[in-house]
Formats: sequence, C-alpha cells, structure tokens
Amino acid sequence: RFALELEFVMSLANPRYVHHLASTGAMDDPAFIAYLEYLRYWEQPQYAKFVHYPHAFYFLEQLRRPEFRKAMANPRLAEQAHAHQFWHWQRSR
Repeated sequence: RFALELEFVMSLANPRYVHHLASTGAMDDPAFIAYLEYLRYWEQPQYAKFVHYPHAFYFLEQLRRPEFRKAMANPRLAEQAHAHQFWHWQRSR
C-alpha cells in the first residue's frame, strides 16, 4: 500500500495526469475527494522524505479546492500549469 500511494501522490505532480483525472470525472466522485484528503498524511516529514516531486504537495493541496478541480478539466489550463511548472524547473537549476 505504501508504494502504491507514494506512486499516486508523486503522479499528482504531473498537471497532465491531474487533467486526465479531472476529465474522466474522478474529481467529481466524493470518494475520490475523500481519498485525496486521506493522502495528506504524505505531507508529514516521515513520509514526505520519500516524495521525489515536491510539486505533488502543491497539487495535493490545490485539489482540495473545487474550483481548481474544475479548472484542471480544461485542457488549456492544464497545459498552462504544465508550462509554468516547466518554467519553474528551468529557473530553479
């Protein structure tokens, strides 16, 4: 379970994957929203040290907001998030 949840949390760092989840309707499922809330334990230091992509924490936090979940269903906004993320990675080296 540890490895599966870690992989899923890290996949949230990918705006295109978040868009996929939003466009398939997963973000409208109350059980999925509850699962995202449950996954917040990964923010605790003893678990966070295993997450290789820190943007996953940003997206996990933003996905708590209904307006963000709705926005990520829009492919243009998802690509814009991806472009901003890429720019950030280029500038932080």
